[in-house]
Amino acid sequence: MASIRFDKVQKYFGRGEKRTHALANIDLEIRDREFLAIVGPSGCGKTTCLRLVAGFEAASEGAVSVAGKRVTEPGPDRAVVFQQFALFPWKTARGNIDLGLRNKRMGGEERAKRIADVLKLMNLDSHADAFPHQLSGGMQQRVAIARAYVLDPEVLLMDEPFGALDAQTRVVMQEELVRLARVRPRTVLFITHAVEEAVYLADRVAVMTRRPGTIKEIVDVKSMREAEDWNRFERIEDVMDLDSFVHLRTRIWKSLREEKDS
Repeated sequence: MASIRFDKVQKYFGRGEKRTHALANIDLEIRDREFLAIVGPSGCGKTTCLRLVAGFEAASEGAVSVAGKRVTEPGPDRAVVFQQFALFPWKTARGNIDLGLRNKRMGGEERAKRIADVLKLMNLDSHADAFPHQLSGGMQQRVAIARAYVLDPEVLLMDEPFGALDAQTRVVMQEELVRLARVRPRTVLFITHAVEEAVYLADRVAVMTRRPGTIKEIVDVKSMREAEDWNRFERIEDVMDLDSFVHLRTRIWKSLREEKDS
């Protein structure tokens, strides 16, 4: 059960008078195979939450756990996808995807099987031997996501993964991520500034307050999605026209606006 749990988490940066209170009393559970998006004002601590789960940062108070085990360091059960693609330019798409498997000292036959599977999953078969500079931004991010998926992690941590893409490519990648979530579900923590993106992708959306960030409210999207069967639509624009989508988007926008205006 790859659930994520924040238990009364506080996070401070610095010391003395220059100490910054980044997170205040975060209590949050992300259920096994749930897709949860976090939105909030700039500087509220969204990425800090993700870094705590990844094991890149430690909580100042409280605890963060994955599958009931306290997080103290990075681990193979958690894969991270960043906004910047972070691909090695001298390696092909296949070579970049293979890096994590080599680090796990996996045998060549098993690595080849896994890579072939994830290349097909991400529609990258025809680009396997291309170098990053030969790929579009969207294709590069597909490789970055494939590099995470090939490790078969229980938890996928995504820090504004589509933020550097142009608008059209971003939409395509959002649709791809929805498809992936259906075919190969994972427990996902997704950080974004885009409310529409959060509503389209997530089962629940957590709204954070201004710094020190805490969870202001959690909006249930999944029940509305299932009630109106959003999955019958293949394109994001069709979903965005639904009254239910507009209602959820407006509710979250109002909640965020309260933080900016207060």
